[in-house]
Amino acid sequence: MNKVLIIEDEETIAELEKDYLELSGFAVDIENSGDKGLKRALNEDYDIIVLDLMLPGMDGFEVCKKIREEKQIPILMVSAKKDDVDKIKGLGLGADDYMTKPFSPSELVARVKAHLSRYERLMSTNQKRNDVIEIRGIKIDKTARRVFVDGEEKPFTTKEFDLLTFLAENPNHVYSKEELFREIWDMDSIGDIATVTVHIKKIREKIEIDTSNPQYIETIWGVGYRFKV
Repeated sequence: MNKVLIIEDEETIAELEKDYLELSGFAVDIENSGDKGLKRALNEDYDIIVLDLMLPGMDGFEVCKKIREEKQIPILMVSAKKDDVDKIKGLGLGADDYMTKPFSPSELVARVKAHLSRYERLMSTNQKRNDVIEIRGIKIDKTARRVFVDGEEKPFTTKEFDLLTFLAENPNHVYSKEELFREIWDMDSIGDIATVTVHIKKIREKIEIDTSNPQYIETIWGVGYRFKV
């Protein structure tokens, strides 16, 4: 359920707005002064704020400015002032919309829904999750190209990272040194497959507790290596 904070000093208007928003499925809190509204906006999690311009203690412009310094949630500013200069100032301080009183409660609900929908789409677009592989204490962040073992980051060279990632993405599959060389180095393996052995050794030193008894990358004698899950 989306949470709305109404910062409005006229209690009758605030309660009417609250009633309409609650009928539309929102959870609503009210504060009647700028100072208290700001404190609540910063200390609690709200999805949108309906902010009156003329408030005791601290006006809506200052409240808007301070909220925007810390949070990016939608702010819908409302006021009885019809001057364009106030609208321009409010939007310039970070408000997402400006409504002039009097307005119908149903219009308020419509605008709240529209701004929430837009904000949720924006956040969904911006918060693309990193591509991560997690296997028994090992976390491979493919997007950031970082490796963590039991929460501790380990430094990996480019080829070490590529080799570990390839094996982890293809668990329980046995690969020969020649196959791994072709996959990771993209070259003919003749005379160069020893580099695979060297890289496997370095990777084990970083991810294995006991390199003489590896729990992740196994040697299949006479064949090659596999990542065990």
